Amino acid sequence: MQNNENENLDLDKQYENVVKQREELPLSETVIEEPVNLGKVQMDRFATQKAEDADFHLGYHPIPVINLPSGGMFYPEGTEISIRSAKVAEIRHFSTIDETNVLDVDEKLNNIVENCTRVLSGTKKMSYKDLCEEDRFYVILSIRDLTFPEPESKLTVDHLDKHGEKHTIEIKKEYFQYFKIPETLDKYYDMESKSFLIETKSFGTIEMKPPTIGVMQKMTAYIRERQKTGGKIDQSVLQIMPYLVGEWRGFTDNDIFRFEVDMNGWSNKKYSLIYKLAEQMKTGIQPNMLVAIGDDEEVVPISFRDGIKSLFIVQDFAGELL
Repeated sequence: MQNNENENLDLDKQYENVVKQREELPLSETVIEEPVNLGKVQMDRFATQKAEDADFHLGYHPIPVINLPSGGMFYPEGTEISIRSAKVAEIRHFSTIDETNVLDVDEKLNNIVENCTRVLSGTKKMSYKDLCEEDRFYVILSIRDLTFPEPESKLTVDHLDKHGEKHTIEIKKEYFQYFKIPETLDKYYDMESKSFLIETKSFGTIEMKPPTIGVMQKMTAYIRERQKTGGKIDQSVLQIMPYLVGEWRGFTDNDIFRFEVDMNGWSNKKYSLIYKLAEQMKTGIQPNMLVAIGDDEEVVPISFRDGIKSLFIVQDFAGELL
C-alpha cells in the first residue's frame, strides 16, 4: 500500500515539474501543437457571382458589341448586350407574321428583340430601341441559335456551285460579309458623340449616324398612320432622315413633318450630298455570304427556304416523327 502511495506522489511530482518547465520556456521555444489539417475551404466558391454569371443561369448570354456589324461604334462606352432564347408565347406571336406586309414583318422582328434582349451601359439600363437597326438581324440570329441549338433546326439554303453541283449551305454568322464605312467618311468619326461630325464647305458641320431601332420604329409608325389616312409618303425623307436623328426619345411625328417641310427648301447639292453620305454609312450584313466550298470561295445569297417565318418556325421537323 505504501508503495502505491509513493508511486502516486512521484507521478504528481513529475507532472508538476513538466508544467513548471513549460511555463519557464521562452515564448519562441514554447511547443505549439499543430492543429489537425481538415483541408482548405475554398471561400471563392461562396463569393458573389458576377452579373454575367447570374445572367447566364437566368438564360441570358452576352453578345460582345465588337462582334456586331456596327462593331459597337455607336454605343456608349461600357455597353453590354445579352440575349436569351425565345419562349413559346413569343414564337407563337411571331408565327402570325404577314410576310406580304413590310410593317408587320418589322413589328414581329422587333417583338423578338424586345422580349429576348437586355442592354446595359455601366449601371444604366438601356432599351432595345438603342440598338442600331443594322445590328438587329445579327441579334435575331443569335437569339435563334439559342432557341434552336439542335443540328436539325439549323437554317440552310440550297446553292449550285461554279461546277453546277448542288450544296446545302448553313446560314452561319461566320460566313457573313458586312458593309464597311469608307475611309473618306471614317475620318469624321467622333469618339465622344459616337457619331460622324462631317465638315462641309457649303453646309457647315453635319452630324450623322446609322439609325437606331427606336428611330426606325417612329418612322414606321408615321408611315402606318399616313397610310390609314391616305396621306402621301415622301420616300426620300425615309431614306435620309433616320441618319440625321441621333435620339429616338422625344422624336415625334411633328419632327418628321417639320423635316419634310425643311427638306423642300434644300438645294439639289445639299440633298445629293446627304443622300450619298447616308448610303456610305451602312454597317449591316450584306445580302450574300462568302463560303468555302472545296478549294473555292463561293458567294451564296442569304435566303430563307420557307420565308422569314422560318427564323423561329423550324424548317425540318422530320427528326421528331416516328
